[in-house]
Amino acid sequence: MFQALKNWYEQHFSDPQTVVLLLTLFVIFAVILIIGDMLAPVIASIVIAYLLEGVVRFFTKWHVARVISVIVVFSLFMLFVAFVLIIPFPQLFFQTRELFAELPVMLSHTQQVLMKLPAEYPDFITKEHITELTGAIQDEIARLGRTVVTWSLSSVVGAITLLVYLILVPLLVFFFMKDKELIMAWASRYLPGNRELAFVVWKDVDRQIGNYVRGKFIEVLIVWAVCLVTFAWFGLNFAMLLAVLVGLSVIVPYIGASVVTIPVALVAYSQWGLTSDFYWVLGAYLVIQILDGNALVPLLFSEAVNLHPIAIIVAILVFGGIWGFWGVFFAIPLATLVQAILKAWPAGGRLPR
Repeated sequence: MFQALKNWYEQHFSDPQTVVLLLTLFVIFAVILIIGDMLAPVIASIVIAYLLEGVVRFFTKWHVARVISVIVVFSLFMLFVAFVLIIPFPQLFFQTRELFAELPVMLSHTQQVLMKLPAEYPDFITKEHITELTGAIQDEIARLGRTVVTWSLSSVVGAITLLVYLILVPLLVFFFMKDKELIMAWASRYLPGNRELAFVVWKDVDRQIGNYVRGKFIEVLIVWAVCLVTFAWFGLNFAMLLAVLVGLSVIVPYIGASVVTIPVALVAYSQWGLTSDFYWVLGAYLVIQILDGNALVPLLFSEAVNLHPIAIIVAILVFGGIWGFWGVFFAIPLATLVQAILKAWPAGGRLPR
């Protein structure tokens, strides 16, 4: 047994580059776990600068100077941020507040429908089951309401924090983009010289994650815009809020679309009941989901991440359990990192060529 473990260790960990790669990843994850909250603006700025780097490369391929490319891309980024803060954000705030105010009415309508089920299916559902279900939902809504009240009471602190982020993050993004070569040269001096395996992994991860995240950003915008136009055309309440939820749901494959269907159906039913308008909205929503999964996703991600659905779901569960919302948000990029490490792992103790 001991000899078998020794042979396995020598086969997979005899290359010094393997140890360097593991230590580097360990240090990065340790820093994020220990002081990630304090470095949140820096980490967010690095991620944004990395995503914008693809656009900068597009301009530099056309022989535009890097400084000019950075200024143009950064200006477009700031215009986008200003657009989000001026137009969608206020509507999201007010519609979220209105939705919480109307949730008791929506729950009452839903309870009336559910109370009819025991008479139709007495062998499967009882009134006690419906009462327990609606009670659990009411408790959850009350908990969310208390969370909103607590957030409102600390809104001054939140506003100050938001203001700091709005000033600090764009400033960091600009300098990360402008001085990218200087920062990379400085960081490389503190990295081990024997890092060929890490370079192989990063090259694969950069290619896949860059394409994936930029494509996912475009997908979110397209789905959000199409849903907003569709919901507004039908006159659905909370159109902006629901459209944003549907757009963000594409970040979590398979699970997101299923979960976000509940608020869309609940709002539509509360507004119209089981009428033709209700079925038209759900039908249009279903068509959007089908077009997204069968047309838009293959178009945007034809050369991006190649992960099995089981691997994606496991990554969402694991990283979501570790880092919550941000773990779910970055689950697929992190799974891609794991896949790249396994793919480039030295076979028989030697680095693959």
